[in-house]
Amino acid sequence: MNLDELAAELRAGTVRPAYLLAGDELLLRDDALALLRETVVAPGTADFNTDRLAGDKTSSAALKDSVRALPVMASRRLVVLEEPDRERSREGLRAALPEVVQELVAQEQTVLVVTAAQPDRRTKWVKAFAAPAVSIDCSAPRNARQIAAFARSEAERQGAQLEPGAAELLAERVGPKLLVLRQEIAKASLLAGPGVRIERHHVEEASCDVAEAPIWDLTDAIGEGRAGDALATLGRLLAGGAAPPLLLGSLAAHFRKLARLRGGGKVPGPPFVQRKLSGQARRYTAPRLVRCLKAIHQADLALKGQSALKPSLTLERLVLGLAA
Repeated sequence: MNLDELAAELRAGTVRPAYLLAGDELLLRDDALALLRETVVAPGTADFNTDRLAGDKTSSAALKDSVRALPVMASRRLVVLEEPDRERSREGLRAALPEVVQELVAQEQTVLVVTAAQPDRRTKWVKAFAAPAVSIDCSAPRNARQIAAFARSEAERQGAQLEPGAAELLAERVGPKLLVLRQEIAKASLLAGPGVRIERHHVEEASCDVAEAPIWDLTDAIGEGRAGDALATLGRLLAGGAAPPLLLGSLAAHFRKLARLRGGGKVPGPPFVQRKLSGQARRYTAPRLVRCLKAIHQADLALKGQSALKPSLTLERLVLGLAA
């Protein structure tokens, strides 16, 4: 089931006993959770009827106690379990989930929502989210067709309509950055005006070209130590209208991937992307990656007003340091 299907089912009044929000796109997981919270938790009772549990700090006993608690001044309560598949999560927690999901099927007062960025679909706890429970696909779009489909769906959610070709142009210019895509649709809608369909020229005027390829040019140049190319690419992106906070967010995400690989972890993506990132990760020691992430954090503070430097100069200094 995808996010649109979940929304339609909830509007029809169907609430399932347990949901798995599975996928690497945080925006989709957050949107799905927001829909479920609005439907399950009665207004004004969220403080009493919502439990949020961290997978790496929750025991199986604590999870069972939470789902068995009775709602307060409402008919239902919501229990959210985050990332039970993390390496630091307790094995007993995952082992208990099939039993917990089965127990929830026989009652109506508690709804369990589990979030997981990269769940192993072969495991028993993931397979437990079969009907009447359900798994919601929250994976990031993998190609231009999927990105354009999200753009059309998002425009409809915002009460706007896209002319033929506008969604494809948004996919080309923005790429799979769904939060940015959401913002660009809102900008194009404002430019078009109330009740006016968003056309290609509205997209061209309102949105900047921040698609994945230019961003990859920047992160590749940095990761491979090509400081001159990195500065040149940064200049082109800024001249094209890319927002400094967006560029900084892309750098932060890139270096978090490198740190994960350097620590022996894995990152999602096609094999050629993983090989490229692994090669870049080998250029950095673990302490240096920590320093790079701290430098990115300091740049973020600077962009938020804690420095008199222009945003472009802040990013230039950061890029030079990361690529050195």
